[in-house]
Amino acid sequence: QVQLVESGGGLVQAGGSLRLSCAAAGRVPSFNVMGWYRQAPGKQRELVATITSGGSTNYADSVKGRFTISRDNAKNTVYLQMNSLTPEDTAVYYCNAKYIYLNYWGQGTQVTVSS
Repeated sequence: QVQLVESGGGLVQAGGSLRLSCAAAGRVPSFNVMGWYRQAPGKQRELVATITSGGSTNYADSVKGRFTISRDNAKNTVYLQMNSLTPEDTAVYYCNAKYIYLNYWGQGTQVTVSS
C-alpha cells in the first residue's frame, strides 16, 4: 500500500510564498510522474504541475513563472514552491503519483491566500 502525505499548506497574504511537500510512504515504486493538482470551491480539480522521473516538468499556464515543481527520487518526495501567490491560488492542493496504470492521491492540503 502506498500513502502520499502532504504538508506545507496554510494561510498567506497575496504576494507571499509557500512550499508544499509530498512524501510517499509504504511499498513505494519508482513513480513515472509525480505532480500537484488543486481544487477551488465550486470548481473542478485542475492540474498545477507535473514532473517525470527524468525531471521533465509541465505547468498550468496560470502558474508558469510563479510555481516550481521538483522531486527527490531518493526520498520519494515531490515539492511545489509557490511564489507571488494571489487569492486565485486559494484551493485544496493534492499530490498525485503515477506508476504504470496505478494512480495515487494524497489527502490534500489547504492553501488560502488573503488579499
